[in-house]
Amino acid sequence: MPTVAVNGTTLYYETHGRGTPVMLVSGLGGLAGYWRPQLPAFSPRYAVTIHDHRGTGQSEWARMRYSVEQMAADTLGLLDALGLDRVHLVGHSTGGAIGQILAIEAPERLRSLVLFSSWTTADPFFRWCFEVRRRLLLDSGLAAYQHIAPLFLYPPSFINRHAEQIRAEQEASVAGFTSVEIASARIDAILAFDRTAELASITTPTMVICARDDGLTPPYFSAELARAIPGAELVLLETGGHASSRTMTAEFDRHVLAFLDKH
Repeated sequence: MPTVAVNGTTLYYETHGRGTPVMLVSGLGGLAGYWRPQLPAFSPRYAVTIHDHRGTGQSEWARMRYSVEQMAADTLGLLDALGLDRVHLVGHSTGGAIGQILAIEAPERLRSLVLFSSWTTADPFFRWCFEVRRRLLLDSGLAAYQHIAPLFLYPPSFINRHAEQIRAEQEASVAGFTSVEIASARIDAILAFDRTAELASITTPTMVICARDDGLTPPYFSAELARAIPGAELVLLETGGHASSRTMTAEFDRHVLAFLDKH
């Protein structure tokens, strides 16, 4: 199990393929495994690093006050520990928030940035979604919290076609996912995130991608990001939900790899 010491904790990571480095940073769940559908297309062309965030999966769990800034510092620390000077960074949802921070605070470490189904700052809709999820987490536990997650991640057609697979994945992942306390603290972190005022300072080549039917970070967030970041490209997939990298894998991979190849 490859792990590395970063910022007073231990992070689990994997590297696949050879070539220019790409870091794929997962969302609120924080698990490296989110990106497994991308590895067959990405790893023949790039050296792909994925990792479990602090407090999730096979990384060290710690009860603490979490912030997206701390998650970004861990991501930068992982780059340092692995000797990766500059990377393409693709961030999903919370991973996109991490990418925003790195593009603002450490632009010299990024070749390019892909913000995938991310957001600017918590508005009433976003806050309501995560307050409901946290209430379920605290009142009913991790299994119930995980059970509702597909309704936020996937469009109905995908759930209908893959219901048994999704159920099996959930049952297998609950025990090793994280704790109730850490999951709640990570929700607090994303609700507090807001670097909107600094987006105009980003100079890293940026693509913003989202599905039109993303019900958790609706495409108006992506449009806001693309307007605020100078020169950003906006790609809207017709369908795919919040996790379109998993539901529309070939189309997602095609758009993102074409962007990375340009930079």
